This record gives sequence, C-alpha cells and structure tokens, in this order.
Amino acid sequence: MSVSLWCEEEEVQDRSQSRESSVKATWDPSASGLRVIQRLLQSEGRYLPSPLYTSLIQRDPQRREELAKWTMEVCCECDCDESVFPLAVSLLDRYLSATLSLPVSPTCLASACVLVASKLTECDTVNADTLCAAAEYDFLSSNLREMERVVLATLRWDVAAVTPQDFIPHFLLTLGELEDGETHTGDFLTTLRRHSDTLVAMCVCDSRFLGTPPSLVAAAVLNSALRGLRTKSGWELSVMTSALATLCQTDVAVLQCCTELIEGALRERLRNGAQEGKDGAIDEDERASTPTDLREIDF
Repeated sequence: MSVSLWCEEEEVQDRSQSRESSVKATWDPSASGLRVIQRLLQSEGRYLPSPLYTSLIQRDPQRREELAKWTMEVCCECDCDESVFPLAVSLLDRYLSATLSLPVSPTCLASACVLVASKLTECDTVNADTLCAAAEYDFLSSNLREMERVVLATLRWDVAAVTPQDFIPHFLLTLGELEDGETHTGDFLTTLRRHSDTLVAMCVCDSRFLGTPPSLVAAAVLNSALRGLRTKSGWELSVMTSALATLCQTDVAVLQCCTELIEGALRERLRNGAQEGKDGAIDEDERASTPTDLREIDF
C-alpha cells in the first residue's frame, strides 16, 4: 500500500490573506519555569550535529555558511516566523551530519528544511511554489517534495529540534522577574528579544558556533544584547549574567567567553559591511542590514 509522507495541505497562493483568518496562540507564562527549561536542557544534546561533521565544516566553512545565509534570505523573503530559520538550519546540519554529502541541488535541500520547519512552527505555512520561486526555479515543486521526504526519512521524523529560540522566551521571563518594580519593563524586554533574535540568526550562520548547545547560545546572545544596550549598571549586568548562567547550567566564565565570541563576530560583520560599503560593493538595502550600532539591528 502506498503511503504519503507529507500532509496534502491546501496550497495558499496569498499568504497575507491566509494570515488574516489564522490565529496563533499567545505566549503562556504558565507553560514556563525551571521545569520546562530542564526538559529542554535534557533534550538539546540529541539534536546537535556529530563532532565529525562539526570539525569538517569548521575547517572549510564557506559553503555551509553561504547555504545558511541563503536560507535566511529565503525565510525573510517568505516572511517566516523568527523561529523557522534556526530550526531549518538545524535540520540542514543534522541531515548533512548524517549523510556527509550535498545533494545535486543544495538550495532544494535548504528549501525542504524551510518547508518542514515552517510546518512545525507556523500556523500559516510557506508553500512549495513560494520556495521554488524564491530559488528562481532552480528545482521543481515535485523535486522539493521528494527532498522533503528524503530529509524526513533520514532524520527518522525526529524534526522538532531544540533551538536557541526555544530557550529565549523562558530566559526573558526570568530577566523580567529581575526587573520587577521597574517602569518600561515590557518595552525593554521587547527590545531585548528583537536584538536577541538578530544575534541568534548571526550565530546560526556562523560555523564557529556549530555544535554549541542552543541553551548556551540563547544565554550568550541575551547577555550580549544586555551589554550592547548599555541600559544597566555593572552590578545589574552581573546579576543577570549569573542568572543566565544558572539557567543554562554553565559556568559564568564559559558564558562570558561565548558572549565575547558573539561580540567579536558582530564587530567582524559590521567591519566587513563598512568596508564593502566603502568599495561600493553593496546596495542600500544591504547597507541597512549591517548597522553601525547594536541598538539599530533589526532581524
């Protein structure tokens, strides 16, 4: 008997119209706390790529980083939720970790990972035709659905991976409790979340963070964003850093080291963007995506 490995969902040509009729559940604070964080910490290790794959990629990271950046561009073009991109790249790395070989069309593989990640995290999912168009029809819709089956079979349908985006809301809740009694706490946490999402995207693209536990990445990007916003005193920053280290069950020194690595990667990106701007190698849209200050970064 023939069995289909994907849902026969109805294709929606206009995502904006579909979103008007779809409702996404709001964040439930009661579904948080140390118990949830502990379960995430117990699960995150099973979704890390193999040490062999990590070492091979870090020796020659160019192709993987180009594919990750292309995936981010597709997610932005398709107006995906911020959680889709880290999950899609996680699926991509886990697939390559299992096979150690790229398919004939790497963009088809990346699009299949975006398709699966969108189905898992969004109520209004991106469709195959949209992804084909984003790839300038480098592959057909039938090729994309076949690649989707291959990815699912290779990963044995264990695709609900833990990413830094899963930890950030829970960590933010704890930071919000430390802010108890202060004014404009909601605005501060919203800004912190926006900057953290941007830094997570940067870390996902950067192969130097490949193999780093998602909890440590989440804590480090929040710590980096806190330092970059410069709205807290040294004592307040120290308290929040210690709280983040406790939440992800690591040493403060390890968290600070990862934070400095993120800040170094950010400075490198901004420096490269400024140099490209001087050489006239990037257009105005790209220049806007590489601001000169952390407070201006918007994913």
